[in-house]
Amino acid sequence: MEADALPNVIAALVAGLLAGYGIAMPVGAVATYLVALTARTTLKVGVFAALGVATADGLYALIAAVSGSALIPVLQPITQPLRWCSALILIALAVRGAAKAFKKPADIEQTPVSPSRAYLTLLGITMMNPTTVIYFAALVLGGGTTTGHLEQAVFVTAAFLASASWQLILAAGGALLGRALTGRRGQLITTLTSSTLISALALHLLLA
Repeated sequence: MEADALPNVIAALVAGLLAGYGIAMPVGAVATYLVALTARTTLKVGVFAALGVATADGLYALIAAVSGSALIPVLQPITQPLRWCSALILIALAVRGAAKAFKKPADIEQTPVSPSRAYLTLLGITMMNPTTVIYFAALVLGGGTTTGHLEQAVFVTAAFLASASWQLILAAGGALLGRALTGRRGQLITTLTSSTLISALALHLLLA
């Protein structure tokens, strides 16, 4: 690596880390669902779900870094439909979670959530969020730190790792919550609270 390229790479690294944490850390419907999913399943399922969220963030970071300003005008006409689809999916998940909360434990154990299913579910939910790609596109346009292929690769990798590290923390928190609320009543309260919060966030998307 040439000495004059090092500052640009460092800038891209910092920008990617800030972008990844910036989009991952605010508590929203995806974070709430991730914690609740891990609490009622296993840490392994939560880890795969967390990686699903981080994969979506990484893909959007890649698209934003490569496409830049071309993304925003393309997304503008479909932002509202995407928001509606995302909200409807979240409401469906909330209703499904609430319904499962009232099932007998034996019924719940018969339909476990596989790690691959958790990964794909969280990947899909996160990819449906138009705010994510607009967020990354705006950062790339404003920062000007991803002009070269190396800088783009560093930016995308840093954004993915930052998002993944935060999502894994949320999954770990969900696993600890699940251990603390192992009783039937505790699981019921946790699931219903999660479903209520997810529904409220989904309604906020519909009304935005």
